[in-house]
Amino acid sequence: MIYNPFDNSDDGGGTIFRDVIMLALMGFVVIVVLLLPHINPSKLKENIDVNPPGNVIVEIRWPDILDTDVDLWVQGPGDVPVGYSNKGGVLFNLLRDDIGHQGDVSKVNYENSFSRGIVEGEYTINLHLYRDGSGSLPIEVIVVVSVKENPDATTKRILARTVELTSVGQELTVFRFDLDKDGKLDAESVHDIYIPLRSGRSVR
Repeated sequence: MIYNPFDNSDDGGGTIFRDVIMLALMGFVVIVVLLLPHINPSKLKENIDVNPPGNVIVEIRWPDILDTDVDLWVQGPGDVPVGYSNKGGVLFNLLRDDIGHQGDVSKVNYENSFSRGIVEGEYTINLHLYRDGSGSLPIEVIVVVSVKENPDATTKRILARTVELTSVGQELTVFRFDLDKDGKLDAESVHDIYIPLRSGRSVR
């Protein structure tokens, strides 16, 4: 009998083997696709849970839908006011100066300042409404103050408040409060008696 290399009549076992391999490969691909959505959230959670830098952390948020420029101004003990026109002092730095939707692809309305260390004394937090491009007065702004006593400590929120800005050019004091050298808040020191920071350059 002459051997015919094109005769597949006896290749039943090979066909079954190929089918089993293909099914196993397809099953592996399906499992990988199903597992992918469960791999990324843990990574995202790690990023969210990372403590921000700085010791005294001041953050403000206002509605993202508004093309509005709200400015954060802060002043620490023995330091000059820090805000959009003076982004750094001895103690504080303004890390994000948000001017509304202009030049901001994220459309997130958010500003924050961080201190390098904790100095005992009075801290002042002000807001200033620089521009209202949306014509949506009043503007509600959430203000949060947190403290991290040392690099290994967790960040603790010590003050939070929602305030309204009612006119362009308005500046208001949200918080004035005292911290001790360890970052402990003196609850009896908290008040909001107005003191201007935006035009100030003096050290208190």
